[in-house]
Amino acid sequence: MKLFKLSAALCIAALPTLLTAQTPISGFMQGKGKGNVVVSYSTESYDQVFLVPKKIDGVPVFNKVTVQSTSLYSTVGLSNKVDLQFNLPSIKSTGEAKQGELDAGFQNERKGLQDLSLYVKYNPYKAKVGKGNLSLITSMGLQLPMGSYKVEEGLQSILAIGNHTTQLNTFALLQYKADKGFFVNGSMGYSLRSGSAPEALVAELKAGYAAKAFYVDAFIAGQSSSKGTDILKEGFTGVFPNTQVNYSKVGLSLYVPISKGFGAAAGFSSYVSGRNIGAASGGYGALIYSF
Repeated sequence: MKLFKLSAALCIAALPTLLTAQTPISGFMQGKGKGNVVVSYSTESYDQVFLVPKKIDGVPVFNKVTVQSTSLYSTVGLSNKVDLQFNLPSIKSTGEAKQGELDAGFQNERKGLQDLSLYVKYNPYKAKVGKGNLSLITSMGLQLPMGSYKVEEGLQSILAIGNHTTQLNTFALLQYKADKGFFVNGSMGYSLRSGSAPEALVAELKAGYAAKAFYVDAFIAGQSSSKGTDILKEGFTGVFPNTQVNYSKVGLSLYVPISKGFGAAAGFSSYVSGRNIGAASGGYGALIYSF
């Protein structure tokens, strides 16, 4: 049972992505006094951008963008019904601007600490249903900018490592897990954001298998924001956090135990549609210690 909780809680939550992310909660709880510490590395790149009204080839100014992230993540069970989660990524965003753009003052790199995320996760309901269990899990969290990174540099901000906005995020997740290990869950949340950054509705559907020897899942996630400007369109002032960002994203995750509390996770994801976002694809790897 501990492997069920470990793998499901971490294969997703320990995956940091810059542009957007999956719902930051899983359908599994840690249990009182149990937890995990994760060090992960992710990379994604894109040379196409979902703009309005269509996807374009080439990133304005920078041609292609690669985003690398190293993250420290931890979760601990305060009780059998309450978990506390922590995540802090360091981001490096690199472009491929040509000499002419560099001579004009653009730079091909931005890096630093991004945003600290703190979540409280609560499991108010769990019941035996047929040959499995039905669980309801809720979560509330804060995302706080930690670094002094800039987001108001005009087109240079294509390489910004975050939005530098404070976020209050709430989520609810419903999961059914069969006794034999197969599970499916759906989650939905809302993100309140400081300043003029548009608020957003976030949702995810996931299915997988959790066993002692391994864990695997596949997911589709999405975000929809109803306000904001469009890049390079009327009303756009070069402040990228003010843009309307929508997306659909698909991916896979895998976890395997190693020995003596250690395990490894890996995954791949890709944005398949969107608005004002890079058509990024990439993967991650993570080393996990459970206690």
